[in-house]
Amino acid sequence: MTSSIRTEQNSTIRRLADRIDTIWQQKLDLSAYSLPEDLGFVEGRMEGERLVIENKCYQTPQFRKLHLELAKIGNGLDILHCVMFPRPDYALPMFGTDLVAGRSGISMAIADLSPISGDRVLPIAYSEALEALSDTEFKKVRTFPMWGDIFSPHCLFIHPENPEEEQHFIDRAAQYLEIHCDLAVQTFPTPDRTDEILAAQNYYCTRQQENDKTRRVLEKAFGTAWADRYMTTVLFDMA
Repeated sequence: MTSSIRTEQNSTIRRLADRIDTIWQQKLDLSAYSLPEDLGFVEGRMEGERLVIENKCYQTPQFRKLHLELAKIGNGLDILHCVMFPRPDYALPMFGTDLVAGRSGISMAIADLSPISGDRVLPIAYSEALEALSDTEFKKVRTFPMWGDIFSPHCLFIHPENPEEEQHFIDRAAQYLEIHCDLAVQTFPTPDRTDEILAAQNYYCTRQQENDKTRRVLEKAFGTAWADRYMTTVLFDMA
């Protein structure tokens, strides 16, 4: 089902959201995932502007939660946020992608398959698939934040310069997602690694919760307690 704010968002965000939806539907066995009733669709105000957040979530045999969030602040800021959380007995990377669009276009784009192993290395099948992708170059590569040790060497973190680079980013993020879904459905559970996987996922979530920009926006619109609940319940809940 198309988000009610998706049609109002930046066209690059719309296209990536549509690609994510399509790949999930085609490649995974989706079932419903229940969010707290008051956190699926959220409205508030920030500095006089209307803030709307819409969350779509699923689960699959391999993933405890697939989360796609779309947010809009007035007419000046659109956001896409997506993370796939593997079940704790599946030794799979964490797929994540984010787009931030201002009045002048996309200001930040990131996509990665982040390793969850104790040595921070991707599974061999993932490394081989990612290394086999054709080279793609972006002129403005962004610097990772202090908490960016969770990302892989294949992480794209850029400021697209033009519509062509925006489309290249969408295509590459979709390739990452397709690789992830294809390999995930071929993966068998590894119950003996559950403690390691849980520790790595929790570390990933803890580091992501250090994103001050996200927290500040939520606190301005809804208050500190609400922002903390949303960060730990919807965005980066620990298994």
